[in-house]
Amino acid sequence: MRHRKSGVKLNMTSSHKNAMFRNMVTSLLKYDRIQTTDAKAKELRRWADHIITLAKRGDLHARRQAMSIVREKAVVHKVFEEAPKRFATVSGGYTRIVKIGRRPGDAAPVSLIELITPEPKKKKTTKKTKTATPKKTAPKKKAEKKTKVAKTETDAPEASKVTSDSVEETQAPSEAAAEETVVDVEKKAAKAKPEPEGKASVSEDEAAEDTEKKE
Repeated sequence: MRHRKSGVKLNMTSSHKNAMFRNMVTSLLKYDRIQTTDAKAKELRRWADHIITLAKRGDLHARRQAMSIVREKAVVHKVFEEAPKRFATVSGGYTRIVKIGRRPGDAAPVSLIELITPEPKKKKTTKKTKTATPKKTAPKKKAEKKTKVAKTETDAPEASKVTSDSVEETQAPSEAAAEETVVDVEKKAAKAKPEPEGKASVSEDEAAEDTEKKE
């Protein structure tokens, strides 16, 4: 009876079975993929995972344990060099089984078993959710802009009034000055006009007669 004994028998002796799987795991680690039946592929996965786990450990005792199973030393050295880097991100599941179909002749289900190279795990970036805070600065700026616009609008008529008043003030003195200059010119012209000769002689004679009468 097979009380708590793992593995499959495959209708063969244990020595035959162990020799077969030692050859198969050596070929799998050497070529990275082989083709076999479904039952043998499922059992071969256990052997391959065990060897790769020893290779990831990497010490001398693990290397000797792997060499007691694998037939070729070069394959053991290759696995111990590549496995720590190739399978560093995962701890199990180093192989993949793909069902192909049925074998011609006995119609046995055939599968392809291969070593996989896991993709590096991407770090999850937690996005910080920004809490919506009420913006107090924006309304103030808008209000300031509005007040500035209102000030400019209210200042515009005052400025126009100031300019108009200043123009009137400047115009008023100029008009008064112009009138004064015109009057002065007329007075000067009147003074500069010569009196007629007849009038001048008469006035002289009248002045002489007046003086005689007084005497």
